[in-house]
Amino acid sequence: MPKPHRAGRRRTKNVDGDARQLILDAAEKLFAAQGFDATPTAAIAAAAAVPKGLVFYYFPTKSSILSALMAERVPSPPLDDIDSVVAPGDPAASLLNLDAALNLRDHHSSVLRVIMWREADTHPDVRKQLRRMRDQLLDVTARVLQASAAVPVKPNTLRACAAAWVSAMFAIASTDRLLTLDGMTLPTADELFNVAQVVAAGMTHMG
Repeated sequence: MPKPHRAGRRRTKNVDGDARQLILDAAEKLFAAQGFDATPTAAIAAAAAVPKGLVFYYFPTKSSILSALMAERVPSPPLDDIDSVVAPGDPAASLLNLDAALNLRDHHSSVLRVIMWREADTHPDVRKQLRRMRDQLLDVTARVLQASAAVPVKPNTLRACAAAWVSAMFAIASTDRLLTLDGMTLPTADELFNVAQVVAAGMTHMG
């Protein structure tokens, strides 16, 4: 005897994908606006215009929504072709080219610009993603500095200067959060240029 049809369980691949993306879209906006802890699952369901049970169908816990955002909506920063950003003999210009290519400051993802920085203290998945991004950025920045230097540079110097630049990029990338909290002004192109000049000068001085 055939089993009776159960209402609400019939789904298609398109409906499933659309609902999941709607939930992630809603969660991203709410987490960015008011924080993870202050956002109830019911609010995510309401913002996504889906039943609350459907949220739990895709994401058993609210933390699993945050994990999915970290895994799927943080852009991968590595730049495979550094030749496109390297200005031979001009490390400062090369750093600015790298910043423009990676676009961390102006990226559309609020996961990158806001959520990651706010939630890193209390959520291991977020810290893991942040560490992974930092390691990738350190590697590509050191390679760009090495390729743009007019003379050979010691590995320790490259790592120190790369760390200084990445720290500056992280601080600037999180400016949206500080802007919301404290009304902090956005960094100007001149300020970014000055940071690049300092890093390049430090690399030349340390050798």
